[in-house]
Amino acid sequence: MAGAGEALAAEREPEQEPSAGRKRPNKKKAVKVDESELLTVPDGWKEPAFTREDNPRGLLEESSFATLFPKYREAYLKECWPLVQKALNEHFVNATLDLIEGSMTVTTTKKTFDPYAIIRARDLIKLLARSVPFEQAVRILQDDVACDIIKIGSLVRKRESFIKRRGRLLGPKGSTLKALELLTNCYIMVQGNTVSALGPFSGLKEVRKVVLDTMKNIHPIYNIKTLMIKRELSKDPELRSQNWERFLPKFKRKNLKKRKEPKKKNVKKEYTPFPPPACRTLHIDKELASGEYFLKESQKKRKRMEEIKAKQADALKKRQEERNKAFIPPKEKPAVKAKKASTEKKIDIEAIKEKVKNAKKKKLGALPAEEVKLKMAADEKKKKKKK
Repeated sequence: MAGAGEALAAEREPEQEPSAGRKRPNKKKAVKVDESELLTVPDGWKEPAFTREDNPRGLLEESSFATLFPKYREAYLKECWPLVQKALNEHFVNATLDLIEGSMTVTTTKKTFDPYAIIRARDLIKLLARSVPFEQAVRILQDDVACDIIKIGSLVRKRESFIKRRGRLLGPKGSTLKALELLTNCYIMVQGNTVSALGPFSGLKEVRKVVLDTMKNIHPIYNIKTLMIKRELSKDPELRSQNWERFLPKFKRKNLKKRKEPKKKNVKKEYTPFPPPACRTLHIDKELASGEYFLKESQKKRKRMEEIKAKQADALKKRQEERNKAFIPPKEKPAVKAKKASTEKKIDIEAIKEKVKNAKKKKLGALPAEEVKLKMAADEKKKKKKK
């Protein structure tokens, strides 16, 4: 490791230009190391665990952290607190739960040898206060697990927009959040105005980016697609060291809503060097012009009353005229003179006489009495014959 470090330091040092008249002394050329080998961590490599042998004397001072928790978490914390104490006792850290004040406190002891154990214990009680279940929160005590609490309450102004975007992060039936968890290998908990994430550092970085982009009105599905592509590219050993910019999708932000044009457009007037025309005459100016301004109050009052009476009289006159309209007879149409019968047509007297004769032959009205009696006698004979 020391040789690799020296080689990297030698590579990073800026080369000094040889001064004029001097010859550069011959030095052994530094061995060039491939940068890709230095930047990448070997597969399966793990940082060695911190043991008592690394710090046999323990800590000099006592450290403590406390955090408040909401009322609705009281019942759950009371139930799981023995498990919390048991998990922290393995790292020689004490934990106390104050239900009256509504707080959790963690403190180091004389036996505590790991200086970072108190920081992990602090993160544990923070996660428990943010509604993360104990089964997930206790993972923070592991070396390769970290946490991130993202505050999203102040990122959006309107409360309605904030609720919509927070729901977008969850997705229908929590599907979006589940996809994000699978891609980042992190546990994510959305609660109130914060998002709690628990997992490896690389995953937490991606979670924070997705959450902040969602609050900026960028749908999480775009970031999820990018993460899926990155995951597939990382499997290929040849593409691992290359730039992935050409494979990743580029999403442009579209403003679909057009800006509403105002109904009243303020048209800018052209500049004129001349002053504006004289303003409208005031009430006092009118009174001065007519001489009313110099009249006494009683005279003014009388004049006003006369004006009112004149208006009333005009209105009464108009009303009366409208009423009298109903009694005005309509104009009659001029009588049309009957045309004289033309004497040119000749009357056919013989044709009229024939019509009169035919009318006499026709039987009009009821039958005479004698005919009625004869008809009745004929009907009675017919009935007798039938019997």
